[in-house]
Amino acid sequence: MPARYSRTVPDLETIRRRLASHDPLEIQRVDQRQAAVALILRERAELEVLLIERARMDGDPWSGHMAFPGGRVDPQDADAKAAALRETREEVGVDLMQAEELGRLDDLEGNHGRLPPRIVVSAFVYLAAAPLVLDTNHEVEDAFWVPLRFFTDTGRHIEYQYPPSSESMRFPGILVGDPDRHVVWGLTYRFLEHFLRLAGEPIEDRWHLVGWKD
Repeated sequence: MPARYSRTVPDLETIRRRLASHDPLEIQRVDQRQAAVALILRERAELEVLLIERARMDGDPWSGHMAFPGGRVDPQDADAKAAALRETREEVGVDLMQAEELGRLDDLEGNHGRLPPRIVVSAFVYLAAAPLVLDTNHEVEDAFWVPLRFFTDTGRHIEYQYPPSSESMRFPGILVGDPDRHVVWGLTYRFLEHFLRLAGEPIEDRWHLVGWKD
């Protein structure tokens, strides 16, 4: 029987239930760096997800990328979740201590497929309390809310090439704004892919279409 892929959007109660029952994979690698991000939902006329466009900075491997708020786990952080809370507060001015924690996704290792992993990233899912005022710092070029339905809309599923050169590699991507700037791909795409699968509305596995397959 062929796999079922969805163009519909999971509702909040389904997300709550499925994340509450999920036992996340936690990767413990003492020889690797760790980072943590927050996948933040808010409920308006429809469910939305907070994304940031990272500032363009030399030496930042995620310079200019679309991402969730987050960053490296520092020595003063009690754990990965504490790092996600701190980084979210620093980058977009949102205090997630006032938000509903919905669950945790499986940890992922940076560099999908062919390249050696360099960092372990944890992702924590929250439902934001209203109202929210975003106050970005120097690490963030822009921050905005994206309808959850954008991620299941196959009309927004594109092939993304990185880096933009004659020797660029191809990745699955999702267009959420300006096609020159606002394409979700890489680690953020993988977390969204995992989140939607957990929520019961998986998007099509497109990695083999661009030559990336574990």
